[in-house]
Order: sequence, then structure tokens, then C-alpha cells
Amino acid sequence: MKKIFEKRNNIVLATASKAGTPNVVVVAAKKILDDETILISDQYFSKTLANMKENPQVALTFWDKAEGYQLKGHATIETSGRLYEDTTAWIEALGKKIDMPLESKGAVVIKIEEIYTITPGPHAGARIA
Repeated sequence: MKKIFEKRNNIVLATASKAGTPNVVVVAAKKILDDETILISDQYFSKTLANMKENPQVALTFWDKAEGYQLKGHATIETSGRLYEDTTAWIEALGKKIDMPLESKGAVVIKIEEIYTITPGPHAGARIA
């Protein structure tokens, strides 16, 4: 699962407002911090950021060919401190690498609470952790 996450250039992040209105965005600036934590940098979030502030429950989806996963968890947003500073430096370096100025507005830290398989077949949608 980690190899697929790291291999994918983009993953999907789903949020919902407090009223339940869904929002889905594609995310490229992401990394695994540890076995239970994902980091996503916020460069452009608008509705997504508002939703996470109202309702911190999020879902991430990623796949490669026929194998895929959905991670559900709780998001917190850091806009100061060591993790935010590290994220800012990472995104600035990434921007230079792709010759596009990028600036992180925040480090979104997602604590994974549930993992599901989305691999086609009889167990699609089953909770695996």
C-alpha cells in the first residue's frame, strides 16, 4: 500500500462541510510521515480548507492499475511550527524543481483511522485495518 501511495503522482482527497456538502480535489504534494500519518501541503485549498475546519473527517483514495485503497481519518491544519516550516521548505524546493513558484499555506496532517480496499472483486469496499 505504501509503495502505491508513494508511486502515485496524484491522489484524491475528499472532504465534506458540516452540512454534508462533499468536495473532492486532486492532491500532488503528499507524503507519508509514519504508519498512521499522512502529510498534505495546502497550496490552493479553498472549499477543502473550509470543510476541514468545519469537519475534520477526510478520506484519501489512490490506486495503481487494479489495486487501490481508501484511507479515512482526522485532519489537523498546522500553520506554524517545525512541521509547517519543513513543509514550506519542501514545497518551495518542489516548485524550483518543476520551475513553478509554489508556496505552502499549511501542513495538513491526517491521522489514519480506517483503511479500505477499493480493489475490484468480492472484497471491494471491505475494511482491512
